[in-house]
Amino acid sequence: MRSFAQVDVFAETPYLGNPVAVVLDGDGVSDQDMARLAAWTNLSETTFVVPPTSDEADYGLRIFTPGGEIPFAGHPTLGSAHAWLESGGVPKSPGKLTQECGIGLVEVRRSGTGLSFRAPGLRRGGPLDPAHLDRIARGLRIDRERIIAHQWVDNGPGWAAVQLAAAEEVLALDPDEWHMRDLMLGVVGAYPEGSRLRFEVRAFAQPAGVREDPVTGSLHAGIAQWLIGTGAAPHSYRAGQGACLGRQGVLTVEAHGGEVWTGGESVTCVRGTVHV
Repeated sequence: MRSFAQVDVFAETPYLGNPVAVVLDGDGVSDQDMARLAAWTNLSETTFVVPPTSDEADYGLRIFTPGGEIPFAGHPTLGSAHAWLESGGVPKSPGKLTQECGIGLVEVRRSGTGLSFRAPGLRRGGPLDPAHLDRIARGLRIDRERIIAHQWVDNGPGWAAVQLAAAEEVLALDPDEWHMRDLMLGVVGAYPEGSRLRFEVRAFAQPAGVREDPVTGSLHAGIAQWLIGTGAAPHSYRAGQGACLGRQGVLTVEAHGGEVWTGGESVTCVRGTVHV
């Protein structure tokens, strides 16, 4: 039996964010058993805390979706950091901790009442090609002309992102699952000036076994790097996700000194042991 926690991430109210299952003692668990547990929990991600290979890291993290292992994800990073600290983990450097995962080292720090991570560099950037845009428009069941901007924002999971003119358009989307089957896609739209949130985001990830993800830190980090970099977003803002799934995810984005930090609140909802 191994120590286990289930943490709700990016929610100001428990059970309205995105849960991640965290096995706090993942050392010695086989890849097959990790994948089996992740498929069984059927959450967007299940993580396993393991010893790091880098002297700079506080711990290593293996991240699995129901469809397999991925090198990085945002809400599992923050949820696992929350669970590790809550279980008595002590960072090597006061005020921050360093996670080692498939994409490398990711820094996490306290931010207000929650945690935030420094966005990894994009593995792939630049505009999407016309054929990919055509597939996205078919998948979203919209005219291609409604896509006002687009970009690769791949920081590990393979995200592409498109922007629609308004948040209400994002919330009204009714995607075609058949045409979305091979797309790792984020969709973003802006709220009117003066709104509580600056952007609304939705994330579709059927290749990872997730039809629609409730709240997605990696995607927001990539979108922030894109939109802030082009001047389409301020250096500090709040964004929402999950409304179409009955969630109320809220993320904070702050950019300074060439770094983008994405964060939010986390709360442990389940704690105990798991047989794996």
